[in-house]
Amino acid sequence: MSTESKKLAERAQGLTPQKVGDALLNNALIIIMLVVATYVAITQPSFLSPRSLVNLLSLTAAYLPVALGIAGCIVLTGTDLSAGRAVGITACISASLLQSADAANKMWPSIGTLPIPLVILIVVALGACIGAFNGFFVAKFKLHPFIVTLATQLILYTMLLLYVKMGNNGGQAISGLDDGYRDFVVGKPPLLTFGEAGDPNALSIPNYVIYALLLTVVMWFIWNKTTFGKNMFALGANEEAARVSGVNVFATTIAVFALAGAMYGWAGFVESARITSNTANTGVNYELDAIAACVIGGVSFVGGIGKISGIVIGVIMLRLIFVALPLVGMDQNLQYALKGGIILFACALDMRKYLVKK
Repeated sequence: MSTESKKLAERAQGLTPQKVGDALLNNALIIIMLVVATYVAITQPSFLSPRSLVNLLSLTAAYLPVALGIAGCIVLTGTDLSAGRAVGITACISASLLQSADAANKMWPSIGTLPIPLVILIVVALGACIGAFNGFFVAKFKLHPFIVTLATQLILYTMLLLYVKMGNNGGQAISGLDDGYRDFVVGKPPLLTFGEAGDPNALSIPNYVIYALLLTVVMWFIWNKTTFGKNMFALGANEEAARVSGVNVFATTIAVFALAGAMYGWAGFVESARITSNTANTGVNYELDAIAACVIGGVSFVGGIGKISGIVIGVIMLRLIFVALPLVGMDQNLQYALKGGIILFACALDMRKYLVKK
């Protein structure tokens, strides 16, 4: 018998009914989602049409940066309830600074339309400051991230309500965005277009999908190839052991939350151009989608466990379900209950895995 055959035989012997049952139970949520998606694909063939798949890819890319950011907070056994409001305020700021010069009710007519790189720098820096604010209170005063980020969420919402009433806006939706801004985010034409120019059936993948892919690679490198990433996982797994090993707990905690905030800032910049009309409700409940995607993708609330690939899969699966269910007549008003159920079920499975290992 060859070495490879022996290995296969050993694996087969190790597969007991209990192990198979555990594997199925641990991945039950993803299995259920795949079953639902398969059913929808069979009953609604348009679900797997190229245009529908491009729409799914676009939605995944729009929500992915928030999930990539909040995942680091979860690795530290925390969370971030302020993510959606951080996206909202950075989206509104991006829109107000990048309105076209001749836009009706231009918010800040005296400054014109700022350069796109400058606006990116402003909103990403603002997001990082919001995250660092959260991280400071978590690290310095040992407050639970749930409490800190809940307080920050309320503060940001107040600031957002005040901001949209400033200048010439008067509380209206911030729209009339500069064409260059829209072209940069969405593309005209997009960087990836399949089909002949002018063909109504041609498929175009928005530019922000490519940006999301690049961002995912960067985050994978940070998590897996840098000292910061190693310190983050060590801190999430056991804070005391990490401190004894020389990890700067205070700086690492602030850095993790600041990185998350920077991701929200980028997400706000993209979201602003994607939806074109921004209000105080922009970004609302985005943290729910991000948390749900992370727990689906295997980022554990017990700390120190998570993979970038799992986060991507989690976001795709969640978007897949929310694109699929309306096709079979599910009431859109039920989506929040569904998100709550997914988070509860995923966390229960996560805790079960932790208790089994323990």
